[in-house]
Amino acid sequence: MSRRKTAETPRQACRIRRLVPLLPGLAAVLTAALVGCSTSPPGERPRPRPRTVLLITIDTLRADAVGSSGNRSAQTPWLDRLAAGGLRFTNAHAHNVVTLPSHVNILTGRLPPDHGVRDNAGFRLGAREETLATRLAASGFRTGAFISAFPLDSRFGLARGFDVYDDAFVDVAPRPAFLEQERAGAQTVAAAMRWLHADAVNRDGKERQPSFAWIHLYEPHYPYAPPEPYRSRFASNLYAGEVAAVDSALGPLLRPILDQGAQTDTLVVVTSDHGEALGDHGESTHGIFAYEATLKVPLLIYYPPLFGSRVVDAAVSHIDVLPTILEALGMQVPSGLRGRSVLKVTSASEERDDVTYFEALSGSLNRGWAPLSGIVVDGLKYIDLPLPELYDLRADPGEAHNLVGERTQQVARFQELLQAVGRLDARRVDETTEVKQRLRSLGYITSTGPKAPKKFSEADDPKRMIHVETELQEIVRLYVDGEVMAALSRARALSAQQPDNRVVLLQLANLERETGNLGQAIAALKHAVSLDPGDAESASLLGATLTAANKPHDAVDLLRPYAAAADADVQVLVALALAEARLGAYPEALRVLEKALVQDRSNGMILVTAGTVELMAGRRAQARAAFESALAISPENARAHSSLGALAAEEGQLEESLQHWRRAVAIDPNEFEKLLAVGLSLAHAGRGDEARPHLQLFVDGAPPARYSADIARARRWLVGERR
Repeated sequence: MSRRKTAETPRQACRIRRLVPLLPGLAAVLTAALVGCSTSPPGERPRPRPRTVLLITIDTLRADAVGSSGNRSAQTPWLDRLAAGGLRFTNAHAHNVVTLPSHVNILTGRLPPDHGVRDNAGFRLGAREETLATRLAASGFRTGAFISAFPLDSRFGLARGFDVYDDAFVDVAPRPAFLEQERAGAQTVAAAMRWLHADAVNRDGKERQPSFAWIHLYEPHYPYAPPEPYRSRFASNLYAGEVAAVDSALGPLLRPILDQGAQTDTLVVVTSDHGEALGDHGESTHGIFAYEATLKVPLLIYYPPLFGSRVVDAAVSHIDVLPTILEALGMQVPSGLRGRSVLKVTSASEERDDVTYFEALSGSLNRGWAPLSGIVVDGLKYIDLPLPELYDLRADPGEAHNLVGERTQQVARFQELLQAVGRLDARRVDETTEVKQRLRSLGYITSTGPKAPKKFSEADDPKRMIHVETELQEIVRLYVDGEVMAALSRARALSAQQPDNRVVLLQLANLERETGNLGQAIAALKHAVSLDPGDAESASLLGATLTAANKPHDAVDLLRPYAAAADADVQVLVALALAEARLGAYPEALRVLEKALVQDRSNGMILVTAGTVELMAGRRAQARAAFESALAISPENARAHSSLGALAAEEGQLEESLQHWRRAVAIDPNEFEKLLAVGLSLAHAGRGDEARPHLQLFVDGAPPARYSADIARARRWLVGERR
């Protein structure tokens, strides 16, 4: 890196400090120059500080998907007003291209090699990591998080420091195969606004407590299914329709802030966790490559009392968000962070002197391909792979011309810089020795010694394997469109071609299970577990499938070692509890569920499972209490409503039963199947008067395409045939 020989200004000295974590050998030389580094000139008049901080992260939002970026077809009036009145950064980058690690980067101000969260699955933020929430809570802020998708569930470690972590929608219904559970953006915004507008004035009349709210919206994520009128308006580009829908959802939140202008006391920061490829370089969505389509993100910062409106072309990144918010609040920025406040950055001439690191490890961790990492330095982007790539982003923003063969000296320099910042020894939450030993005894692991590190060749480069990802996306599309058997056929063929690809195996297992082929699902899952014994997702799904196949003993043997860990995965614990209950070990099942609740107290489905176990044990009062507790956490828990409906029906409480059933089937049409079972059970028990309204509710509301034969059967009973 070049160094100016002129005297360093205080701001330049601050930039030097950010190099120290990258190049430890420079630490002793530069220490003296770093002391007393300040972002505020002496004697500067205090400026008004915000009382409310809103951090808004929009999942999968491309940098060029909003109108303020020059996209004339975009319909994003609220984000555009925010950009027009504040700072709009045109050269902002993420460090990851998947949800969880990107949000960890934003909230900690640290890079993935430093905090250790490298992918969505199998990683948790360490309990000792400081986040924006823990820092602001310690400074007297009320703190609330309102998320919209499962990858940010509290079980992954981001809830620390938040007074409220609103993720109660997770697991209120069975998770669909291949898809993440999500909540509509308008619902998430409404929940955040209720919290923000709650009375924050102390009873003794003291000044209103400052507030920090993180609001995460998921709409632009695949599958693209915008609500009307955006579905019709953007019929030829549903992704753009999702972007328009998420902007509309933000309207009620942003309108009063924007209308206040310079009188507002709210700082708003908007970014996305990553972009979306939309076919760029052959990638359909995101997660495999790290080209600009998925790595470049929007960044908007709005607070007129402190700074005006301007467009900033300087290079910035996610790790700059935390120090920027702290500086805007007039708080001390912790030493040792690689990020910097960007409030005073005005042009590309003030770009940082160090590198911007990025990685995309899902292909390596989940598919066995070569790991991808890279750096951006002064507009040059290096991607480290068996087939390396170097692009001049200023001259070639579409990354069409690979300069590796032309600039070998720069490539060697970038490889050295990358080695200094990026450690690719990414490991999931480690399985215990007991897990490994137990899996060996069960035949899942056959090797007796540690495996040598894999040496990746050009054949392992994701560019050579992207056709596999395209086929995986096609299988998901077929499933979402209801063509389950076609999806299963494609998954079987792909598994034959990619027998050691864990993602392919999980897709195949989900489809085999959904179509009733439990033996084939178990075989696929056993192989997935053998490939990655530390992956709790594969283990929990295998355990649940073994129980469904009437093999609860095998499920218990598999899952107990996983469950013994202090921070055992919630899905592992739930699967183990159900297996124990099938064996009649009700006290043990309930103990396991107690541990699951400690891990994730906002998960109402754990309580629903506990209620089911209590029913199996014949303890109806305890079961009712558990179902009611689940509804207290999440009033929209369909399974809790249907369970209470069944209890009330058995007890002859007709009106209460129907009230719960109406709510259950309105939330989740899958509950119609259980409604039919309850109605027929009452009929067979000779309780015709109580059976009739339940069966009538089924006939009137069940989807005919799915339940045509059952609807005809219920109708025959209702007219007196009773067949």
